[in-house]
Amino acid sequence: MPRPAPPRSPAGHRARPSSRGGVPVTAPFRSSRPARRRAARPSPRRRPPGTRWGLRIGAVTSVLLLAASGVGHAVVTGVENGIGRVDAFGGMSNRPGGGDGLNFLVVGTDGRERLGPAAKRKYHLGGAPCHCTDTLMLVHLSADRDRASVVSLPRDSYAEVPAHTDAVTGRPRAQHAIKLNAAYAEGGPSLTVRTVEHMTGVHIDHYLEVDFTSFMRSVDAVGGVEICSVRPLRDSYTGLDLPVGKSRLDGGQALQYVRSRHVDGSADLGRMQRQQRFLAALIHKITSSGVLMNPIRFRDVADTVLGSVRADAGFGANDLVDLGQAMRGFTPSSSEFTSVPLANVAQPVPGVGSTVRWDPVRAPRLFQAIREDKPLAAHRDRTGPRARVVDVPPGQIQVQVDDGDAAAGQDAAVARDLRATGFATTGAPGAAPPGRAPRTVIAFDPRWDRSARSLSAALPGAELRPAAGRGPVMRVTVGRDPQAVRRVRAEEPPQQPGGVAAITGDEAVCP
Repeated sequence: MPRPAPPRSPAGHRARPSSRGGVPVTAPFRSSRPARRRAARPSPRRRPPGTRWGLRIGAVTSVLLLAASGVGHAVVTGVENGIGRVDAFGGMSNRPGGGDGLNFLVVGTDGRERLGPAAKRKYHLGGAPCHCTDTLMLVHLSADRDRASVVSLPRDSYAEVPAHTDAVTGRPRAQHAIKLNAAYAEGGPSLTVRTVEHMTGVHIDHYLEVDFTSFMRSVDAVGGVEICSVRPLRDSYTGLDLPVGKSRLDGGQALQYVRSRHVDGSADLGRMQRQQRFLAALIHKITSSGVLMNPIRFRDVADTVLGSVRADAGFGANDLVDLGQAMRGFTPSSSEFTSVPLANVAQPVPGVGSTVRWDPVRAPRLFQAIREDKPLAAHRDRTGPRARVVDVPPGQIQVQVDDGDAAAGQDAAVARDLRATGFATTGAPGAAPPGRAPRTVIAFDPRWDRSARSLSAALPGAELRPAAGRGPVMRVTVGRDPQAVRRVRAEEPPQQPGGVAAITGDEAVCP
């Protein structure tokens, strides 16, 4: 006898039993308003512990791929049967109140034991797997399904886990301080969800978990992904070796890209930014490659993506169909990416080690925006040319503008426009010797060649002229020909009013 369908709200979505949960660690957020019924939310799945960030990206892809396709119930039901299940919400109580939109906690685990010796050698995956999460992402889909906000949660974030039963020893443990990525090892998906909810005050609707293998297969299934870089990227720990410019990455190379944390001094923070750029590029590939319009291709890709992903038990076919119909118009510009604002990136804690501390003012504002279903990135006029990404942030580049036979007022206009795009212009424009060439010239000390190249990106057609001994100040001599100034920005997202640094997906993909 068929089971009766679960009750549905007037909007046509399945009613979700109310739940509250967790033991507060630091005083958790409690909404002053009653929890509101949310639009249909797909439930994520979970897997055992591990580490690595590319994994999370595979899980996010699964959601967006299925959601944006809008395929029929029969196809989605077949795909749903391949999803592994995990109990991510069992026994939870006293949880944060719900708000508008849908929230996923996406977790990456290691899973290197599933790879063969050759793949481990090729992609530098030796050693024993870590039964913990490398980093986590909070993904918010807006109530109207026209925006996805992705928030990276640093793996070394200081956290206080509630009292729980240790997953390894089976013994009860009192509330105590740990790094966020250790919550999985101590209590699995459920403790991870409880900890994140207490830290953010955001109600988690679904949980998704992926590992190395599923991530690599997902990237290969869509035909690889293009990423762009303004500097060479090399990491001997992962084997990453990419040139300046555009590169197409297969699954294994993509894993190296999102795992690398020894590219420069930015360590995990720089890695999170690369992971966000990769996810934006992956969304772009999925929405622009025709995968979503071809039921056969979609089924093959979805089977690959979801066949090795784990989700909570509530993540079902009805959720996928409802969500898919609402997200057919999803594009990279519909996505936005940010990381939790930080106050201290290396605060020692006895018995825990060096931890990352969230900013006590800006971080709560970020999660309040998530609860209130507000966009994180500043609105931008998308009809004009987008800013070009440069290696050195404009604010770190000192520029002196001189007038070299330029048209009246052009030197002042160039100085003004450079200042408007973020460069640290110094003083008033000075007079240059007569007889300058038509082209604008950038004189620079070779020791500051990266700054000079970043400045030249803002002055198309300008000549770069080395001048040893000039020091850090770039000298721009405006030529006789009109000189336009192009808007540029650093790879790091700009900070918005309110203290949140966010970027939209279309600003993160290759031009």
